[in-house]
Amino acid sequence: MKPDLKSMTRKELEKLKANIDKALEKLAAKDKKAALAAAQKAAAAHGFSLSEITGGSIAEVKKRKTKPGPKKVSPPKYRNPDAPEQTWTGKGRQPDWFKAAIAKGTSPDAMEV
Repeated sequence: MKPDLKSMTRKELEKLKANIDKALEKLAAKDKKAALAAAQKAAAAHGFSLSEITGGSIAEVKKRKTKPGPKKVSPPKYRNPDAPEQTWTGKGRQPDWFKAAIAKGTSPDAMEV
């Protein structure tokens, strides 16, 4: 049965969307479980366990996430001659104090840390 979307209210459409999202999540979990089973079967066919191939237990593989770690902070490359607590890594937008010093005739080499 195909729902008539044009005659549905916003509330009904949002409920339908929520139900679809839940169904898609369940289907993705089911597909992931089937893929894991297929990977275990393929590894066993070659005489290995999945943990031997992946370098960890299956539980660890399931829990593993691919979130990036914290960003690395670059060390300062330039220091403000008038206010030594102000530094700049040389990356990104030039700070106003750097631009002002260049305008006064100070070379970037003179401000290097």
